[in-house]
Amino acid sequence: MSPTVTEVALAEAVQIAIEPAGANEDDPLNAMAHHGKGLPGIPSFATHTAARQWQLEHMAAAFRVFGREGYCEGISGHISVRDPEHTDRFWINPLGVHFSMMRAGDMICVNLGGEVVGGNTAGSINAAGFQIHSAVHRTRPDVHAICHTHSVHGRAYSAFGKPLEMINQDVCYFHKAHTVYDQYGGIANEADEGARIAASLGTDNKACILLNHGLLTVGQTVDEAAFLFCLMERSCRVQMLADAASVAGKPKRLVSDEEAAYNYRMASTPDCLFVEFQPYYRYEEFMSPDFKL
Repeated sequence: MSPTVTEVALAEAVQIAIEPAGANEDDPLNAMAHHGKGLPGIPSFATHTAARQWQLEHMAAAFRVFGREGYCEGISGHISVRDPEHTDRFWINPLGVHFSMMRAGDMICVNLGGEVVGGNTAGSINAAGFQIHSAVHRTRPDVHAICHTHSVHGRAYSAFGKPLEMINQDVCYFHKAHTVYDQYGGIANEADEGARIAASLGTDNKACILLNHGLLTVGQTVDEAAFLFCLMERSCRVQMLADAASVAGKPKRLVSDEEAAYNYRMASTPDCLFVEFQPYYRYEEFMSPDFKL
């Protein structure tokens, strides 16, 4: 659909983009590549319509990735993305569709009051998913995307109610940026449980381990949130493997706080995490680009 005159005029006044964090003196995105020949970061768009379609395509691709990773568990699990034009609305997946079958056109747009206002209006959404995602979107205006599924290792590690240790380079992406929700209030069908989860996530963290439940990650793009979810799921598995070896008498050596902070600063920016997800996105395009429909 061609942009309207109103949209074009608005685009001239407002840059439609999810703003990445300001670059620091190290320029993390270019530092990822030899001689600074880095990959492009988060794009910007001329219209809300273009931004919305891009978000929905990347959202659908994230579900396809989650399907390949085995994160689908019945009708549980959800990804949401804040609408680029109407910031009091977000897009979420329909109930009862396998992650591996998800398409951009399947997504449902709902406002913070729970009213379906666009997209696949014939579909239904997960009630617990709405409570969790609406609470986080309401309390964290910096968050544009949220991922939560009942992945195997995330659920297993969540039983301990403990944060991840900085036991390798990759888990440092969560250094002092993840929390533990140390209550369990049952299936989050009530607004109070969603509000408690959002409060536990805090004002600037990237992820939360939900006791007896699983993992939740957030980002400035769905790409960032999805990559962080995959990384946190694997980090939970690595943590449990390392813990098991430690019980058998093999001492763990943690990354120092200084080095963990450096790794976080250099690799856990919104642009870098967006780039980290692009090989997965392009693989989904290679395998079956019908997720864009």
